[in-house]
Amino acid sequence: MPTPIWDLPTRLFHWLLAALLAFSWWSHYDHLDWHRISGFSIAGLLVFRLWWGIAGSSTARFGNFLKGPAGIAAYLKGGAAGAPGHNPLGGWSVAAMLLVLIAQVGLGLFAINEDFEGGPLTKYVDYDTGLAIAGWHEAMFNVLLGLIVLHLVAIGFYAARRKNLVGPMITGKGPLAEGVDAPVMAPLWRLLVGLLLGGATFAVLYWLNSQASAF
Repeated sequence: MPTPIWDLPTRLFHWLLAALLAFSWWSHYDHLDWHRISGFSIAGLLVFRLWWGIAGSSTARFGNFLKGPAGIAAYLKGGAAGAPGHNPLGGWSVAAMLLVLIAQVGLGLFAINEDFEGGPLTKYVDYDTGLAIAGWHEAMFNVLLGLIVLHLVAIGFYAARRKNLVGPMITGKGPLAEGVDAPVMAPLWRLLVGLLLGGATFAVLYWLNSQASAF
């Protein structure tokens, strides 16, 4: 019988992030204002996810899916196959993607192009440094694309083994192995704190951008 595996905040984070990354890639060519807004939104999502990885539902918590070498070896031997949520390999791929996204957003705040357009913190770097950061920003996106490709390959690999990873991320429900405890969902107040943190992050970056545009 399907059991709640992924809570709604985790699922919304996943799909909103995917949509915003696609939008950011499209908008960086000719719509830099929209690109910045998308980047600020991603920053807010990342702050929310960091909070949710500490205080969220059990399957969303970093401590429950980031395992050391012994945990990874146990999984590869089939010892942790029934655990709900991310497996140890998938957990570290999530961590890698979050770290790359944090770096990507951070670089974008200081990046500048040949037309002296850039992020809200470009006034803190000189023109040549801002150009170099813009190059790193683009290179980091290629790293991110590589991680996304690996993610899609993993989904295909598990689908070939008759394990659906996409369905539970849409419905929130999936099969639970016998004898395995169901995930514990976080209370509403923790969600509200996360939304406040994410919203505040977006608001601060938007305000900094408006101040930079005023000069």
